[in-house]
Amino acid sequence: MNVHPEFLAKRRKPRFKLPSGATDAHCHVFGPGDKFPYAPNRRYTPEDAPKEMLAALHAHLGVDRAVIVQASCHSTDNAAMLDCIASDPKRYRGVAIVDDSFSDADYDRLDAGGVRGVRFNFVKHLGGAPDMGVFNRVIDRVKGRGWHVVLHLDAPNIIPLSDTIRKLPLPFVIDHMGRVPSAAGVEQPPMRALIELSAHENCWIKVCGAERIAMPPYTAAVPIARALVEAAPSRVLWGTDFPHPNATHAADEADLVDLLPQFAATPLAQHCLLVDNPARLYGFTS
Repeated sequence: MNVHPEFLAKRRKPRFKLPSGATDAHCHVFGPGDKFPYAPNRRYTPEDAPKEMLAALHAHLGVDRAVIVQASCHSTDNAAMLDCIASDPKRYRGVAIVDDSFSDADYDRLDAGGVRGVRFNFVKHLGGAPDMGVFNRVIDRVKGRGWHVVLHLDAPNIIPLSDTIRKLPLPFVIDHMGRVPSAAGVEQPPMRALIELSAHENCWIKVCGAERIAMPPYTAAVPIARALVEAAPSRVLWGTDFPHPNATHAADEADLVDLLPQFAATPLAQHCLLVDNPARLYGFTS
């Protein structure tokens, strides 16, 4: 599939040069719908954003590796994500959406296909909290595989769920800085709860989603991200969130890349965030 030339023509090159091995630890592939249909019960229908488009974006930005996160519009049909990983298995890993219907053989196939975690949405506009019975049963199924669980939360979820999250028997990754509103600052209660969670050795936090908690040029998100990076520098990840499903505005990923020196001030901190941390969690090798 050819990528439409206007796709990159509308995007500038970032000023910040990403280090070798830089990883986009949160991005998606959508469709194409005629090959990988969207879920009948989906809450939104995205525009197609297939693997070729993602690869072109990463080449444009200077990204070397990526974690393809299954999004709710494809539900538990992980085929598009697995197809992307199979196109370059040394470069890609995945996070799946699963349910009680998955057998041990299904999990084995996901693992062989490069999947290293499962994801659960708690976000209100995506349907709210999952069935916690299913959640707990899935956790029991994957905890011995060396996988982790990705938690997509709204800021109001963080405090009520903190005890449950802290007791999880496997590493957990919190998406998009917990979606804490940047306007409320670093002293807001959900942010303080997030910092407290970050002290847990199993807690990882993605400092992506600046475009979800702030408006361009996203400088309001910098104090939130910087505080999280400083709280747990060896357990933070970054991603573009391309193609930004359910976004309030069109984001240019170069703007998000150019925030990175403000999130992580030194070359060492940047290397941890972009290279070392995702390599450790996802098993990327040089």
